[in-house]
Amino acid sequence: MSDGEDGDAGEEATEAAAAARAAETAETVADRRKPVVVVVEPETPGNVGTIARAMKNFGLTDLKLVDPPEIEEDGEAYGFAGHAREDVLPNAEEVTFEEVVANYHTVGTTAITGEDDRSHERFPFKTPVELRESLKAVDAPTAIVFGREGRGLNNEELSRLDEVCSIPADDDYPVLNLGQAATVLLYELRDLTVDETQLPDTEVTRAPEADVERFHDFFDEFLAATGQREHVREKNALLMRRLLGRAHPTEREVHSLLGTFRKANAKLEHADHLAAKYDEPPYPKEQ
Repeated sequence: MSDGEDGDAGEEATEAAAAARAAETAETVADRRKPVVVVVEPETPGNVGTIARAMKNFGLTDLKLVDPPEIEEDGEAYGFAGHAREDVLPNAEEVTFEEVVANYHTVGTTAITGEDDRSHERFPFKTPVELRESLKAVDAPTAIVFGREGRGLNNEELSRLDEVCSIPADDDYPVLNLGQAATVLLYELRDLTVDETQLPDTEVTRAPEADVERFHDFFDEFLAATGQREHVREKNALLMRRLLGRAHPTEREVHSLLGTFRKANAKLEHADHLAAKYDEPPYPKEQ
């Protein structure tokens, strides 16, 4: 092997090693950004199961409970947990509030917020969407902390947490139950926790411009056959161009429309031919 080949091989090996380290780092960061979920003094096992299920839905596995009720395998929590009964719920860890504060970047959840900066415990606060964007930049263990069913987190607890999050709801009744709040918030954080979903690829490949222009030609023929006045046809042609421009149709969609207007134009042409042959009046034109 020549010196040049040795150099090329060495560079390729270095690049491959760097790529592997970058991939490993990215995976580590992704794992670190997945928050743990903490529930402080939940009153009913059913809510614990509901939260575990929401965690399973949105790619989270680490559940921590502060002073929980007794969780029995044949009880309400496991009944509400769905497939989370297989891993999230049985692996839930009982911790203290102090341990959570000491070891995590913490986000407290609350329905009742401060109206201005005089309420330091509950203001400022983020919505779930704002929290998602904020946490994208946090490379630290993070805990989403939910409070009690009836009272939530109190001011003293919130004052010890790093951030506050609140779900926007109707002012007449802004309080969600514990399971609902967890489901909504974890759904909004899914970009940080879920790599792939059950939904198919939603990326749309726009039809080739030549096919789109063929459609516009067919549509122009169709408009001409309707007997509309020229300025009306021009306006309708422009409206169709704007509509199709916003829609970004796929190749299959455009081909289906081409087939439809091809047949429509052929029928209209045949009708005009028959009208002329039998001296019938043509399709009525606007006056």
